[in-house]
Amino acid sequence: MTQPTPFDPGTEFDRQVRTLIDLGYPAMAGLDATRFDAMLTPLREHATRYAPTTCDPETGRVPFLLVLTRQVAAIEQTMPRTTLHGKRRPGFVDHSFEPGAIERFVATPAVALPDQRGYLLFDIERGEEFCGAVPSDAMNTISTRGRTPLTIEEGIALITHFPQILVKNKCFSLGGSRSGDRRVPALWISQNAPKLGWCWEGNPHTWLGMASAGTRRAAD
Repeated sequence: MTQPTPFDPGTEFDRQVRTLIDLGYPAMAGLDATRFDAMLTPLREHATRYAPTTCDPETGRVPFLLVLTRQVAAIEQTMPRTTLHGKRRPGFVDHSFEPGAIERFVATPAVALPDQRGYLLFDIERGEEFCGAVPSDAMNTISTRGRTPLTIEEGIALITHFPQILVKNKCFSLGGSRSGDRRVPALWISQNAPKLGWCWEGNPHTWLGMASAGTRRAAD
């Protein structure tokens, strides 16, 4: 069993900002790199104040994520910026999402996003304990623990900042985004790349868990 790696939250926050800049997020947001960095800087204090000082992505746990919503960068643009760890093939949105479907998968009322543009997500778990569980049951269990399922944008942020999280047989659903039907979005591996698809809320899969987090915080 690997031991969590000590790290500095401020340095990790700066790394995540740099990752987004290098991937072209400022242009997607209609900003230059300087203004993009200035937009995110107020969140840095929360990262240094509330984040733990260990990180263990190999076991599916990370301390915090810098998340940008689709109001800043569209999902159809951010998924192709993801890759598997050590690979080059870009992630993609599965064709099972009919035209206009992605727009209907929004954060559930229980998720209560703290900001409609960007925020920090803390205490993230990949959720492989729920592999083989019925997704609706997994979401109920997460709720009883006082935790929250991840949204689509949060799932993309997770594999953007920590691509080693998405591995064979340890993929995950994103129950924080729903469209009013029985579909639950999920991230898994297809064609040697990350894929954003969906599964039915009543259908278990042995290779698909349910990602969750502890809390969300926006800038003051």
